Amino acid sequence: PLLDMRRYHLLLAGASWMAEYGDPDVAEDWEYLRGYSPYHLVQSREEREYPPTLLMSSTRDDRVHPGHARKMAAVMMESGHDVRYFENMEGGHAGAADNSQTATRWGLVLEFMGRRLGLGR
Repeated sequence: PLLDMRRYHLLLAGASWMAEYGDPDVAEDWEYLRGYSPYHLVQSREEREYPPTLLMSSTRDDRVHPGHARKMAAVMMESGHDVRYFENMEGGHAGAADNSQTATRWGLVLEFMGRRLGLGR
């Protein structure tokens, strides 16, 4: 997920998106980007409670750097939120390199949702 709009242009293919999103090094552009940059809008649990969150990424994603999801998981955890994070070591932008990895990812999603819905108790 593309979550840090302050540094997106410094990571992998991010610089190629500046025509679409703007240049965060330009004050006017950053002022606008900061208004919707998820990473920069995280509030503490005392200020705002978020639903349980599952963030997934791939180490080999050559489009959206996994640092976005890593940083978001870290800041949300530090802020007291219920966050789960999974990073596949392979897979690229699609997140999985083969059917086994796809099944693993879906298994994690279904397990996460099942627990949140109280299934299997």
